[in-house]
Amino acid sequence: MHYDPIKRQLGNLFNHSPFLRKFFYRLLDLLLLRSWHVKKALVELKKTSPRRKLNILDAGSGFGQYCYRLSRLFPEARILGVDVKQEQIDDCNDFFHKIGQGDRVTFAVADLTQYKAVNTYDLILSVDVMEHILEDEQVFKNFGASLKPGGVLMISTPSDQGGSDTDHHEEEGIHGFIGEHVRDGYNKEELTAKLIKARFSKVEISYTYGAYGSVAWKLSMKYPIQLLGFSKIFYVLLPFYYLLLFPFCALLNWVDVNRTNKCGTGLLVKAVK
Repeated sequence: MHYDPIKRQLGNLFNHSPFLRKFFYRLLDLLLLRSWHVKKALVELKKTSPRRKLNILDAGSGFGQYCYRLSRLFPEARILGVDVKQEQIDDCNDFFHKIGQGDRVTFAVADLTQYKAVNTYDLILSVDVMEHILEDEQVFKNFGASLKPGGVLMISTPSDQGGSDTDHHEEEGIHGFIGEHVRDGYNKEELTAKLIKARFSKVEISYTYGAYGSVAWKLSMKYPIQLLGFSKIFYVLLPFYYLLLFPFCALLNWVDVNRTNKCGTGLLVKAVK
């Protein structure tokens, strides 16, 4: 099934007021295992960063939830979120103006295969974006050019170990659970080589969504989204579903974040220019 229409419906549901949008961000933070991993990595980065007034790019900002997190974690930073969808850019700009952050957190339409701002950013964050872009090596080069010397690129993306849930569904005419992906996931060695080629001097990659995290993802995301795609009546039943299963999913997420996964369907990347 296609993930984007469900995401759009959920975004519209919570877009009626700043309070609901913040609540939506909080739900995403709690439910999405990648948010747990990204939060931990950003907190660790903050501890080692000597600068306070960072320039940050959220490359593929989507609903803006990571820009919101970055704005709270780095209160003196200037943050730009870019995405290819004008509707999401407009919604994010409107939200951050309403909460009084529009002067330092802004959004713009941009194609990552073309966007480059030479020696501008201290940190580039790209969460679940690269699996949607065929010309990934060009994007990595643009990231490298846009970072200042010593700047950090942080990526969350599926691995080649089933990160796109790659069972082939011929009747749906798509490859895997998420039909918008252009690749089934990255091999660690392949991704490292591409980043080194893009002039990154140090690349660290760890597995996410290990045995525990994969179960949590199926229970907290895959199955609910499949139900929502089947019938809108599940929007009413969904709160009861999460009330029952969330404590178990949260425990699985915590274990995944706090253990070293020898393998996993996701990758968390930290690359230094």
